[in-house]
Amino acid sequence: MMRGEILVTDRCNFKCPYCRGLEAKGDIDFGVAVQTLVTWGNDHLKNVRFSGGEPTMYKRLGDLVEIAKNLGVERIAVSTNGSRPWHVYKNLLAAGVNDFSVSLDACCAADAKKMAGGVDRWERVTSNLRRMSERCYTTVGIVLTQDNIAQAERTIEFAHSLGVADIRVIPAAQESRALSQLKVSDEILRAHPILSYRIDRANRGLAIRGATDVPRCHLVKDDAAVSGKYHYPCVIYLRERGKPIGEVSKDMRKDRLAWFETHDPSKDPICSQNCLDVCIEFNRKCDRSCS
Repeated sequence: MMRGEILVTDRCNFKCPYCRGLEAKGDIDFGVAVQTLVTWGNDHLKNVRFSGGEPTMYKRLGDLVEIAKNLGVERIAVSTNGSRPWHVYKNLLAAGVNDFSVSLDACCAADAKKMAGGVDRWERVTSNLRRMSERCYTTVGIVLTQDNIAQAERTIEFAHSLGVADIRVIPAAQESRALSQLKVSDEILRAHPILSYRIDRANRGLAIRGATDVPRCHLVKDDAAVSGKYHYPCVIYLRERGKPIGEVSKDMRKDRLAWFETHDPSKDPICSQNCLDVCIEFNRKCDRSCS
């Protein structure tokens, strides 16, 4: 197992207008989360991500992080809106987190409050981001909508000024025209390879999403997402309300291999409309190496 993601809760203290929430309501059962980690750990899991909702609202998140660390997981990540008191993140760092991904959809307090659905945590989020960036690999995710696209360049510049390792930018509307219109300095692009990759593809007229010509998903063999008591092909498939592959069990890997053998992403409306460019490129390379 290269990577696994556990969505520990649907609860969140923000009300971002573009967020549709999760189909599985409430918190994941702690026993199911532990079973998932142990099963993946026995399969030599390399990377794990805890997300939600806002995962720091899950009371036993620190315990799950410690379990992952004890299992030998190399990269332990948490996706967060960054708005919790600093001691919450400090404790997670002590437990074993070495990767934070923080939502940052604005470059000033007023716009940030609007993008968070009226919740004002700007000073805390930016302060936490600076502290995280000093202590571990930290990225920001910027979701572009009609409400914040005009400030996108300033938001990227502001994120860069916080010292983050990289910047992930993606339009909420599933197309790339918004990115191709952005003017980002060479200095910032050189500092952030993920941002540079996406801007370059957009400028070349390449779509960010869509997998109409990829007949197999190789990622599903070594990458998984869990919500509630079920495991899904990927976190995008989960969030788009796709059906799970099956229930969490010691046979998850076997179930995923069976899904790989029988499922054609190019004929699945969720995959063909939502799969990300980097995943499509990976699957194409795998297909070429297998042929």
